[in-house]
Amino acid sequence: MAEQFMDVKATAKFLNMSVTWVYRDAPNQGLTPYKFGSGRNAKIQYKISEVQQWARQQKLS
Repeated sequence: MAEQFMDVKATAKFLNMSVTWVYRDAPNQGLTPYKFGSGRNAKIQYKISEVQQWARQQKLS
């Protein structure tokens, strides 16, 4: 099954965070960005399964 990705805007909405946070802080928090393309046309996206897993790991006990 092919991996499914979501763009930065969708990732921010899913996590209820800002787009700026996703670009700047998400990689430092353990989310792995994927870059598709190069130059000005490059797109940063995140694997849906990885974002969901990361969100589950943020649960407070």
